Amino acid sequence: MQSRSEEPLYQNPSRSPAERAADLVARMTLQEKVSQMVNAAPAIPRLGVPEYNWWNECLHGVGRAGIATVFPQAIGLAAAWNTDLMHRIGVAISDEARAKHHEAFERTGRSDWYYGLTFWSPNINIFRDPRWGRGQETYGEDPCLTGRLGVAFIRALQGDHPRYLKLVATPKHYAVHSGPEALRHGFDARVGLRDLWETYLPAFRMCIQEGRAASLMPAYNRTNGEACAASPTLLEEILRRKWGFEGYVVSDCGAIDDIYRHHRLANSPAEAAALAVRHGCDLNCGDTYLALTEAVQQGMITEAEIDRSVRRLFEARFRLGMFDPKEQVPYAQIPISVNDCEAHRELARQAARESIVLLKNENRLLPFGESIRSLAVIGPNADDVEALLGNYNGTPSHAVTHLEGIRRRAEAAGVTVRYARGCDLTDPSREGFAEALEAARLSDAVVMVMGISPRLEGEEGESSYNRSGDRTEIGLPGAQEALIQAVHAAGKPVVLVLLSGSALAIEWAAEHVPAILAVWYGGEEAGTALAEVLWGDYNPAGRLPITFYRSLDQVPPFEDYRMEGRTYRFLREEPRYRFGHGLSYTQFAYSDLKIVPERLEPGESVTVQATVVNTGERAGDEVIQLYLRDVEASVPTPIRHLEGFQREHLQPGESRVVSFKLGPAQMVCWTDDGRSVIEPGIFEVSVGGGQPGEGVTYLSGSFEVIGAAQEV
Repeated sequence: MQSRSEEPLYQNPSRSPAERAADLVARMTLQEKVSQMVNAAPAIPRLGVPEYNWWNECLHGVGRAGIATVFPQAIGLAAAWNTDLMHRIGVAISDEARAKHHEAFERTGRSDWYYGLTFWSPNINIFRDPRWGRGQETYGEDPCLTGRLGVAFIRALQGDHPRYLKLVATPKHYAVHSGPEALRHGFDARVGLRDLWETYLPAFRMCIQEGRAASLMPAYNRTNGEACAASPTLLEEILRRKWGFEGYVVSDCGAIDDIYRHHRLANSPAEAAALAVRHGCDLNCGDTYLALTEAVQQGMITEAEIDRSVRRLFEARFRLGMFDPKEQVPYAQIPISVNDCEAHRELARQAARESIVLLKNENRLLPFGESIRSLAVIGPNADDVEALLGNYNGTPSHAVTHLEGIRRRAEAAGVTVRYARGCDLTDPSREGFAEALEAARLSDAVVMVMGISPRLEGEEGESSYNRSGDRTEIGLPGAQEALIQAVHAAGKPVVLVLLSGSALAIEWAAEHVPAILAVWYGGEEAGTALAEVLWGDYNPAGRLPITFYRSLDQVPPFEDYRMEGRTYRFLREEPRYRFGHGLSYTQFAYSDLKIVPERLEPGESVTVQATVVNTGERAGDEVIQLYLRDVEASVPTPIRHLEGFQREHLQPGESRVVSFKLGPAQMVCWTDDGRSVIEPGIFEVSVGGGQPGEGVTYLSGSFEVIGAAQEV
């Protein structure tokens, strides 16, 4: 029997993951090494390496691996503006993922597709254009909000053990990526260095440096001429040299194939694979990397460069505890009973509550009072489970549709509910109008559950009604617009409930319908949460993570990646609903703004403090938002930019002091050549319940940077 001292170093759990990976890779043949660089990596029996599939998804719950808790789609989680909630959701998801992995491995002896520990989430691309079908996967249009939520999620997924990772998180798609889906395999996103550093990179930097993400996925497209999966600028210069990333990089599926087929940057699979590995892409979703053996033989890449990538991959597997006794890995003890448990369902319910945004509430129609004794529920999304789930989703054991949630709550209140679908999602037929109008006529009020669904927006090839996944229009489908107007004309109070993963242009409704709610794709408990908001059991406090434009006339061409005219940071016109907008059933007031110091040198920090009080009669959450504006910059800067937010629950009359710290990195402006500089001048600060402007309660002040400009 082999003694402990005679065991290979890589089998010794007391040695570091880096040492173990180096020892294991040194024992492999070239062909074995190459075999481990694709997502479906085969076993190496002679070395005790089991097969492993690196491809797993957990965007808003463990995806595509059977029954799992389904939380609101990512854009809905962003609408909650709550990093603590995001962390708790990440813990729940990683618990379920670990439990599923070990249960499946014990049953089958291998880690099948979607049952592994390396997850390709979150999507932290900036949602710059409402037409992009994958915007639903993101945390919205702002770098600060996206970065803060991404860091919270990643830390929760990966755990806090000093030796072992709970899961591997993989922020994606690095870096300038947000449609058009139909062009992504060959498109070159041309972007200036100011936009690159000011908008497209900050969330990735935060997720790498603060979140300590162990992996990263580049985008399909090119950025400024370089394929993102083989970019010396993005992967070598920025990711590894400037940000100090030490993990592994995995390509999107088929992206290495794109390098020679569509980007035309290589002449063969071997050349494309060599180009990507040389510049730091370690793992291929696909099989193009199998050509690396040929690439070595032809002198396109050295075996030492391949060793570097394979070491990174196995270091991650050692950090996950895949080669250690189960009893030694703390996360391996999580029981399968946590999957789809009641505590996680309650967390999904709370997330759905917090994600709901009250866009309009004229004459305080909501919450429903005793005068509402009968209710008509109308719309194609009212009783549709698929519309709750978004994309990259798991399968809930039970999902509460909006109709089911309303019926349950109405029964408890003794309210009669009449349901009529009214129209299909996109079909222009008006055959259902008569039934819907009759239901409205017989009821005291109407809830219209409209909008779009994952059938209309998503990834390329994913949406059943739209192969590209992107939208060409951002208004409601014509039959829905007509039905809303017809029901409104019946004279009954109407509550419009909008499902979507993106912004909708709802100009007529915004002018005429008294109450409007944005509920996104709310997950398995979406219907319960909506009903609680309608009757006032829960006071809504969600905020828009994106701008709701009036029409596409306010949006630049889809293929233009410049930020000018895009998102709240650069849009000069007034949209329908601003980023950060959201109403409540109570009111809040602000006082005692303090900015310390009011004059500072470049490189120093500022503390901003204010008091918020609930002046209404209901308990509720307030989302305090801090925006900064560089008044005297010598280069173009955003109109304003979010630099802090905090969600606080306050009882009637309760007050709380909130404090934010602004560091040097938040005061920089970006030059044309991509340098970050703190310049002397005035900075305006606003703190309140939304962006400064009409209808928003906020305080404003300023501080001054003095002295010479400083590059940071």
